[in-house]
Amino acid sequence: MKKKELPKQLRERARAVLATLRKAFPHPVVALDHQTPFQLLIATILSAQCTDERVNMVTRGLFVKYKTPADLARASQEELEQEIRSTGFFRMKARNIIACSKELVERHGGEVPASMETLVQLAGVGRKTANVVLGQAFGIASGIVVDTHVHRLSRLLGLTTADTPEEIEKDLMELFPQKQWIDVGMLLILHGRKTCKARAPDCPACRVNGLCPSAELPLRAARG
Repeated sequence: MKKKELPKQLRERARAVLATLRKAFPHPVVALDHQTPFQLLIATILSAQCTDERVNMVTRGLFVKYKTPADLARASQEELEQEIRSTGFFRMKARNIIACSKELVERHGGEVPASMETLVQLAGVGRKTANVVLGQAFGIASGIVVDTHVHRLSRLLGLTTADTPEEIEKDLMELFPQKQWIDVGMLLILHGRKTCKARAPDCPACRVNGLCPSAELPLRAARG
């Protein structure tokens, strides 16, 4: 697919933002504790509308009890609901996790597939989850993770004017080389958590303040 011609100023700002954030976060990796692609997949499903810290507290015991997709495929819906209850939306998440685990066992030999097309066919897995797993577990840059932080920061930084995760991801993929896609999402997430918080952006301490078109109106911009 041929890339769109983007304004030179926009590309330069994008490069500068990325370079600056790399210095702030030299090792941009996902904060979800995991040892296998399967654990990362389950943790990412649990992370919807939940903090990574809470997910890590839950999976610490969960992955001891359920070590493989086969274990979770046989799990009791009611029991699993109680074990993940604190992550929110626990009924839907439990259904998706059990269904996803069954699909892994029945269709993929108990292994997490390493392709976007196959991952998004699993229960509870959309592009965001698939991008996390592909990038962090397999080192495959199939796209860019767009969560609430990336959604907000990419607009504040003027990297996109889109308003849906799908369109934002397309714009960012046009703006950055594919080899940078994995880091782009993680860097924006880390910056959003540490400095450019939705309710209280710390613009004076922001390393990309001078590159941000929204810096002069931080509260209005951050709150939409």
